[in-house]
Amino acid sequence: MGRLIKEILADVLTTEELKDVVSGFDIIGDIAVIKIPDTLLPKKGLIAQTLLKNVKNVKAVFRQASPISGEYRLMELEHLAGENRTYTEHKESGCRFILDIQKAYFSPRLSGERLRIASLVKDNEVVVNMFAGIGTFSIIIAKQVKTSLNYAIDVNPYAYEMTLRNAFINKVDDRVIALLGDAGRTIENRLLSSADRVLMPFPERALDYFPYAVRALKADGGTVHLYLHVKSKPVSEVIDETLPKLSNPTKLKIDSINCKVVREVGPRIDQVVLDIEFAS
Repeated sequence: MGRLIKEILADVLTTEELKDVVSGFDIIGDIAVIKIPDTLLPKKGLIAQTLLKNVKNVKAVFRQASPISGEYRLMELEHLAGENRTYTEHKESGCRFILDIQKAYFSPRLSGERLRIASLVKDNEVVVNMFAGIGTFSIIIAKQVKTSLNYAIDVNPYAYEMTLRNAFINKVDDRVIALLGDAGRTIENRLLSSADRVLMPFPERALDYFPYAVRALKADGGTVHLYLHVKSKPVSEVIDETLPKLSNPTKLKIDSINCKVVREVGPRIDQVVLDIEFAS
């Protein structure tokens, strides 16, 4: 994606300006979202029009005007070119997802990770996603593993509504159960000792909510997928540094732990996932 954007912009930016262009942009449905460094803000309109003209199927271009932040994981957007709307339909792994990118968190860069997790789920598993967003992980799992039961929790009312809608349009509403509320309280009230697998795709909150994830696992154990943002380093060091931070209020014990880099999220900052197996 980085090479693509630089090729597209080569005719409208100087060689020095191209060095400042960020590594890529996200395409969500028919909307492109791009980060533009301060040095190139005077040319943001030109950049957007060039993308609109050259990237197939893109009908709107927005600038990400703030970091993703807050309990709902939202970002500020500035319309730059094309249709002035943030509502779209995104297709991934044979599924359709309706969303307003200004009202709910979604990252197309996790598509490979979502398929990886789905490939690990076995028949008849109960999977809890503590930070489900619009239901993407849960719906893809439900589509791939038809005997699975998936609980999709999110505190954002709009994301919850979109999970309900997306589960229906993908014909998996019989095995995706959307739950609105704080993940910790929802597990305490409804999902203790119920899950074979727990997903925690919210790096900023994952360590704080880890005790709830373990409490959601069945009495004989299961797997927690813990996502974190860390400084780039060998995964063995990530494991060694993370283990002392994990609070486990149950009698379950860690049986194995593996770590992999999911993606780069900043200069020398990686998103990693720790696949942690628990046994009784």
